[in-house]
Amino acid sequence: MTAFETEGNGISAMEYGCEQLRAAMLTGQILEGRARAFDAQKQLRFTFSGCEGVMPYEECADGIAQGTVRQIAILTRVGRPVCFVVTGFTAGPNGPVALLSRTKAQQRCRKQYLSTLSPGDILPCTVTHIEPFGAFCDVGCGIAALLPIDCLSVSRISSPFDRVAVGDQLFCAIRSIDPQGRLVLSLRELMGTWQENAALFSAGETVLGIVRSVEDYGVFVELAPNLAGLAEPGGKPVAPGQVVSVYIKSILQDKMKVKLVILSALEEEYFIPPRYFIKEGHLDHWVYSCPGARRIIQTDFSATP
Repeated sequence: MTAFETEGNGISAMEYGCEQLRAAMLTGQILEGRARAFDAQKQLRFTFSGCEGVMPYEECADGIAQGTVRQIAILTRVGRPVCFVVTGFTAGPNGPVALLSRTKAQQRCRKQYLSTLSPGDILPCTVTHIEPFGAFCDVGCGIAALLPIDCLSVSRISSPFDRVAVGDQLFCAIRSIDPQGRLVLSLRELMGTWQENAALFSAGETVLGIVRSVEDYGVFVELAPNLAGLAEPGGKPVAPGQVVSVYIKSILQDKMKVKLVILSALEEEYFIPPRYFIKEGHLDHWVYSCPGARRIIQTDFSATP
């Protein structure tokens, strides 16, 4: 099943005239445009090329009529891309006005795409909003799914901002689907096992990393989103979030450990983007840990509620 585009990546209708909008109405094509206002009648308004568009309140999102979508979620669409289908035309003071529905576009996305998915399926999405507990992602036509902070990577982070930013286009696996059809996503399973990440580095190398935590017994430094090493204590004082250069002393696969030495603390920004080992398909079971490891980190998608 082909994914429905996330808002901001669909077919822009901003240069469309009435005839093109009418043609899109006949085919049921999903378009998108940038809302210019939310008026006193609680309608989103659009300006196309020689044609106005209006989206009545209950057509602004699937769930508005049921009260499951708050008005603030519609207000914040002003100035941003909004997906829609054209449902008809009405007469306006300056000519025809296209009637638009985001609700119907989202309902189609749920029925034809999201309802066909199951836990373990991999899909593209776009980060739209970030909270301390995770990131919300558009999985198609503006429909939101939660990517919890503990599903962003194996390496622990203090904030989702340490891993993603609004507008990032990601690939995620579906962690679970509730009875209402709401999706919970996970990114960490797509960014490689311990062995896959450790193979990117070699003992004797000096690389950059990010301090993730400082403990009495050492400093955890992230080398990749799914790989952290431990630096011995007693060196220069560092703080979580700080960029450091580290010498890789050893890589111990049997113990799943990377031993580091911090060489210097840097006053600069450094971001480690996701590195994907999987971008498509389906996962039933994923094991991060090495064979025979005492600590088993794994995800069983078939067992999630």
